[in-house]
Amino acid sequence: MQLSLQNFSSLMERMAAAVQGAASNLVDLTVGSVIRAILEANASVALWLQWLIVEVLSATRLATSSGADCDSFGADFGFVRLPAVAAAGQATFSRFSPVSSALIPVGTAVATAGNTQSFIVVADTTNSAYSVAATGYVIQPGVSGVTAAIVASVPGANGNVLPGMISLIGSPIAGVDVVNNQNALAGGVDAESDLAFKARFGNYLASLSRATNISIGSAIGAVQQGLSYSITENQDQAGSMQMGHFVVTVDDGSGSPPSSLLQIIQQVVDGIRPVGTSFAVQGPVVVRAAISAAIVTAGGADHALAVSAVVTGWQNYIDALQVGAALSYTKLAQLAFEASSSIINVSDLTLNGETADLIPSLFGVVRSGVLTVS
Repeated sequence: MQLSLQNFSSLMERMAAAVQGAASNLVDLTVGSVIRAILEANASVALWLQWLIVEVLSATRLATSSGADCDSFGADFGFVRLPAVAAAGQATFSRFSPVSSALIPVGTAVATAGNTQSFIVVADTTNSAYSVAATGYVIQPGVSGVTAAIVASVPGANGNVLPGMISLIGSPIAGVDVVNNQNALAGGVDAESDLAFKARFGNYLASLSRATNISIGSAIGAVQQGLSYSITENQDQAGSMQMGHFVVTVDDGSGSPPSSLLQIIQQVVDGIRPVGTSFAVQGPVVVRAAISAAIVTAGGADHALAVSAVVTGWQNYIDALQVGAALSYTKLAQLAFEASSSIINVSDLTLNGETADLIPSLFGVVRSGVLTVS
């Protein structure tokens, strides 16, 4: 049954009609009369009660809930909102006089100009400069600088800063003068939105007690945000036919997801796969997109700024492509024009030396390579 909502005027009209219909004489309902004042007070209370009813009804259905009400609704089914993901990347610590050794300890804080976004140095055992014994990155004598892994202090998309934005060191480090990020930080994602939460909840319910592609995809999507995947059935990792076997290819946007993430996905898929089947979980085969183009900007416009906007637009679009998705050649021209209103022409556009779409191979994902704009 749908609630029929009333406004103040309609409530007053109905109450006035009810009062007049029950009276044998004409009732004074003019502005300022006692009976009208009583009816207006009752109408105000009715509006308040109506608002409370609407609030209760909206909170009892996921489709009309928001914020904490969505979380409490999903909690009854063991379904939780995916948290925010911290951006990650690298920062280069350097000095003016590379005389003695220096140490950048894990936990060192760095920030953008104005201290709007802060980051923390973390361990990276694959980095040759990292010392497990010293719990930090060592700058050897005669070496001007070293690159260290960093993550955003606060998870979320705000941590995805552009190259050159990080310039502050939280506290002085002996033998280190400056810090900078030569590449953009990426991977930061805000907490799951209400819209995405509701869509995933529908897939979750549809996948219960099933071992279908939707069921496996729902399990993968619940691991963390920003994942793309493909499920290839009846083939092995070499692309040969193998009945009853399927391959799950997963990417976190980097093109090289960490082994720890693949192990987690291996576990969740194993808990929902069909009985009697085998499977493999792997990262994608990265296909780099090398793009070259020439742009013409309007007179008086900042050409260098337009070039930077085009490169950034291409990179953001390409690095958001899903596993198995093709990169459209014509889309690149569209993105170039959308990057800056000062661009009046795009010419000599090539994608990997061709003028055709870039289609990834089996288990492949397209990621940005050398992007050249003149």
